[in-house]
Amino acid sequence: MGQVASVAVRRTGFISILFSFLCALPLVAGAAADPGFEKWKKEFRKTAMKEGITAETFDRAFKGIDSPDQWVLDKASYQPEFKAPAWQYFDNRITKFAVQRGRAKKQELKPWLDKIEKRSGVNPNILLAIWSMESSFGAILDNQTVMRSVVRSLATLAYADPKRKKFGRSQLLAALKILQSGDIDESHLTGSWAGAMGHTQFIPTSYQAYAVDMDGDGKRDIWSSVPDALATAANLLDKNGWVTGQTWGYEVTIPERKLPAGKLKISEWEKLGVKRVRGQEFPRPDDMAELKVPAGRKGPAFLMLKNFFVIKRYNNSDRYAAAVGILADQIGGAKPLTKDWKRPFTKLDHDEVIELQTKLKEKGYYDGEIDGKAGGGTRKAILKFEEEAGVELQGFPSKEVLELLRKQ
Repeated sequence: MGQVASVAVRRTGFISILFSFLCALPLVAGAAADPGFEKWKKEFRKTAMKEGITAETFDRAFKGIDSPDQWVLDKASYQPEFKAPAWQYFDNRITKFAVQRGRAKKQELKPWLDKIEKRSGVNPNILLAIWSMESSFGAILDNQTVMRSVVRSLATLAYADPKRKKFGRSQLLAALKILQSGDIDESHLTGSWAGAMGHTQFIPTSYQAYAVDMDGDGKRDIWSSVPDALATAANLLDKNGWVTGQTWGYEVTIPERKLPAGKLKISEWEKLGVKRVRGQEFPRPDDMAELKVPAGRKGPAFLMLKNFFVIKRYNNSDRYAAAVGILADQIGGAKPLTKDWKRPFTKLDHDEVIELQTKLKEKGYYDGEIDGKAGGGTRKAILKFEEEAGVELQGFPSKEVLELLRKQ
């Protein structure tokens, strides 16, 4: 054999061995990356089987899952640098886009919404507002960065997050039972980093308690069946005491003097000088209500009725329940609040926030989603821009900042 041929054979052999070695690396690395997770998985398999999960269901659910999801842990450990002011929370949720989309969906889904209302007694506008708040009318379900394997996410929390270990275990067991029931297959069992699932973002135990097969196909599919998802949300509200035919609360004006905390009859609030805006009368003076001022006395004020507190069973937040109620009213044709949220800048509308985020991204300040919601990422980008532009650092999504961006 000639020298060139001999070298070629040796080189080919070396390359072949090297290729085989490199191909094996991911498998070795994957197996050795976190042996603790594999050990935990074997132990949890025993726990799951004691809870009635079959070996077939467990193995199918965990197929290909051999390590925790670091993205989930990053989300779980994220601590916001500041609590969003009231104007930011409500501006990002009660938008012209959300109202228009809600009204369009109301027309599109009217037959289903009528059936759900007849079944549960829940106002369809409330369900549309929840759908908007939870998944932007399902748009979030197409975001593969946000929507992950529920099994892997919950296993990650159960294994590697001390604060959420108990939550992760209980929700993972519930998720495995959902999979075993046949309502959904493992490839579609997706959710948020914390396991919130489907159009209306139910955690597995809440799904087990309230899920409804509204479209009659034999499956409670909140991932791809909008009727099932909205009926499930309605069932939660209904089972927690929704009062049919009544609103969630009233926008009111309040006197300057100090007012009591807690619940009083509306007639008692009236005697204290609390009045409904636009000169309207309260329809039921004997209803019990609680005064809420989400942005303090200088912002909008509300008398909250029982349905407000029922909405909080969906998400235990005053801001959330108020946003759902306000958005629902506007989807139903109500005018905007008479008193705006107090903000130290000129507000942008939804399209202008889109433009603001687009320009910030084009200039390298912003790497988040162009979604028309000026959250923490957008405000950080604005601060970077303001710093380089040599103007006062405020971080507000304002017309002033947008105008400055347009000029550059």
